[in-house]
Amino acid sequence: MHDHSADGVLLVTGASGIAAAAARRHAAAGGRVFVISKTTETCARLAGEIAAGGGSCEWAAADLRDETATVAAVGRAAATWGRLDALFAVAGGSGRRFGDGPLDEITVDGWEATLALNLLPPFLAVRETLRVMLGQEPGASGNRGAIVVVSSVLADHPSPGRFTTHAYAAAKAAEHGMVIATAAHYAPSGIRINAVAPGLTDTPMAARAAADPDIMAYAAQKQPLVRGFVSPEAVAAAGLFLLSPDAAAITGQVLAVDGGWSVSEGPP
Repeated sequence: MHDHSADGVLLVTGASGIAAAAARRHAAAGGRVFVISKTTETCARLAGEIAAGGGSCEWAAADLRDETATVAAVGRAAATWGRLDALFAVAGGSGRRFGDGPLDEITVDGWEATLALNLLPPFLAVRETLRVMLGQEPGASGNRGAIVVVSSVLADHPSPGRFTTHAYAAAKAAEHGMVIATAAHYAPSGIRINAVAPGLTDTPMAARAAADPDIMAYAAQKQPLVRGFVSPEAVAAAGLFLLSPDAAAITGQVLAVDGGWSVSEGPP
């Protein structure tokens, strides 16, 4: 039985939560991993854990909003293993610290900072990975490569009472547009591009929500399949399926991994 893991060499952006779960799972299945994240300590800790378990993981620290740093880091990833078969673009985050909230309360600086945090990393990581993939021979699956971007269920299934982060929602919806347009363009080159849209997930970014009893009660009803928060492993598994040869005929799709959020009313 196939492991449903990404084909060959996997590049992951981010080193905690969903990104860490994906890196661990791919390495455990015998795949090679390269991680790029902002914090040296987080990268080194994850790579150390994977190596201790017998896996292959290299890393580079880079702020993925910085073009020069990202170009260098992706170049290093490609040079390390000689090719890139898959990209799992996870890095992004809440813009609350920049003042993200209801649209009528967001400053231009807050809007731009939230969009930069959530759109520059996937744009730069996808661009640089595409440049590598376009120049390489097809892998074992017959495709040149596969890309998955992590968006959010909030892009098209809002929660006006509890999650009023409108710049974040706009950025995540923009990721969907990028995925669909690029999937169409690069399909003839044998490159597949999809997205996963997690619901409320048990990651460091969700710590504020997890500490709020009202949101925990809401999640239990809004995400009835998991009776609370989705696990990072569940999102990683879905992403790795889309990156795997088992998904060789799938591109331009947004797969919700949301415990039922998008089809549930939640509490009254």
